[in-house]
Amino acid sequence: MRWYVAKRILQGLVTVWFIATATFFAMHSVPGDPLLNDRAMSPEIRANLEAKYGLDQPLARQYLVYMGNLLRGDLGISFVHENQSVNDIIRERFPVSAILGILAIIIAAVGGVLWGALTALYRNRLPDYIIMFLVILGISVPSFVVAALSQLTLVTLNQAVGVSLLPVAGWGTVWHMLVPALVLGLSTMAYLTRLMRSSMLEIAHSDYVRTAKSKGLPPARIFTRHQLRNAILPVITVLGPQVAIITTGGFVVEMVFAIPGLGRFFVEAVQQLDYTVIMGTTVFYGAFLVFMVIVVDLLYGFIDPRISLQ
Repeated sequence: MRWYVAKRILQGLVTVWFIATATFFAMHSVPGDPLLNDRAMSPEIRANLEAKYGLDQPLARQYLVYMGNLLRGDLGISFVHENQSVNDIIRERFPVSAILGILAIIIAAVGGVLWGALTALYRNRLPDYIIMFLVILGISVPSFVVAALSQLTLVTLNQAVGVSLLPVAGWGTVWHMLVPALVLGLSTMAYLTRLMRSSMLEIAHSDYVRTAKSKGLPPARIFTRHQLRNAILPVITVLGPQVAIITTGGFVVEMVFAIPGLGRFFVEAVQQLDYTVIMGTTVFYGAFLVFMVIVVDLLYGFIDPRISLQ
């Protein structure tokens, strides 16, 4: 077990190094000067920034400076936002994205398990057809379309009743989180529903389920103790990466609903060519995703006693 944990951590570090390296060379292949455009600054400030990041040095030297700063946990200083480091930006903005992502993953996980089990229970009947039709819509329709339609529906509903039932945009209360979290978790909920349905149908014909039926166990107990408990394992496998993707990937949702999260800040950094913010947040996103995958790999061995981590 210890060797497996050490090996997975080492693999994760190599993956993060690859992400950081690819991001560095990708950003330096983009045409333009990160210290020009609308970033008016004195020659002294420009010289200090060039010295700090080695921008006046060959690319290999810049890479060594970048990796050295990364090993010390220094993600750099924003070229656009004065007196703000990338570490401070992540520290201030990521909790907002994390809160929204956690709420979205709870909605997606509960809904996916519930609707997936329901479609398997009513296979080839009306509830199955209705839910699977909605699942196809949830997977096919892009999140920005769902976000825009949700806002339009909220505006129309608030105008019809003459009262603001739910805020259309902004951040600050639980009511601001509900609709963005639902929109953010909708595609994941649809994916988990399909996965849960397939897993439930596969387990329904397994030997231990037939044995439980032959013993005369109540259908409700067979469903909850044997089918549901074992069918949820594949869902847990994909849930870890989905947690990271939802928590760090709500770019469009945060922009549409004016949520001051890290995803919205990342989009603004791309629009403004803020290189240090782009590279820092990309490495942070990649490291967080790798960490969640490792956590799920370790938890899977505890959840399913049939699996032995060697």
